[in-house]
Amino acid sequence: MEWVEITARTVEEARDLALDQLGVHGDDAEVEVLEEPRAGLFGRLRGQARVRARVRPAAPRPKVERRDRRRRSGSPSSNSPNPTIESAPAEAGDSTVDPIDGSPVATASRTRRRRGRGSGGGDESRGSQEQEGKTTMSELTIDEQAEVVATFLRGLADQFGSPATTAIERVDDDTVEIRLEGDDLGLLIGPKGQTLQTVQELARTVVQRRGGGTQEGRIRIDIAGYRQRRRAALERFTQQVAADVVSSGTRKALEPMNAADRKVVHDTVNDIDGVRTISEGEDPRRRVVLLPDT
Repeated sequence: MEWVEITARTVEEARDLALDQLGVHGDDAEVEVLEEPRAGLFGRLRGQARVRARVRPAAPRPKVERRDRRRRSGSPSSNSPNPTIESAPAEAGDSTVDPIDGSPVATASRTRRRRGRGSGGGDESRGSQEQEGKTTMSELTIDEQAEVVATFLRGLADQFGSPATTAIERVDDDTVEIRLEGDDLGLLIGPKGQTLQTVQELARTVVQRRGGGTQEGRIRIDIAGYRQRRRAALERFTQQVAADVVSSGTRKALEPMNAADRKVVHDTVNDIDGVRTISEGEDPRRRVVLLPDT
């Protein structure tokens, strides 16, 4: 993900604007302070603060040693309610099913593992398995991530009894939007898009599990055109509030919004003279405030 640079009156304000522009929480971003305002006469600040930020790359899943997994599968836990039916962990090459979307997942062959152990090629077998693990942990391209998310969304809609189709649109070099279209998809949107936001987080988890390593780029999801309609409504509403702020000279605070909606407000105000924005509060009560730019 590319860095974005933001300039504002204070470091905190510049950081908030950067997070809103990226559309993520502070824990999911890397922020660097490039320049701080200087102290002037009577405690006033001179100059402006400048920061740069980007979405924090997803951390790879921790690896579990095979010997530890075999030990756990060979000695059932005393806390297990039914140790006799506890299933052993899947080995690479066996036919297993992803619990998220029901798709087959390739794993290592038990036959290969036994053959390597019986022929004295244990070290060679382990090396081959480690190499396979590295291949599985490869980074997905942004287009591959989009295909994974599209498959997940169609499967999710099927589970809700509302078959749907997906369309993939490249927004820019680092961002792809997947649109889920169909009938009776309101349950996947929820009040004020809250369920849609949860689906977005689930999709991100699916991509991390499927790729396993650090995944660059950003996937954006829209369901039944909800984000597009809300974006247009927010832009109109923001323009009206900005006009009131300019004419009255008083600040106006909007209702708490998620990071994606706050970004729409910031982007809209950036094109309007005489008004600026800041963010106040902590999630989920974080809100945008419009102020006269004097």
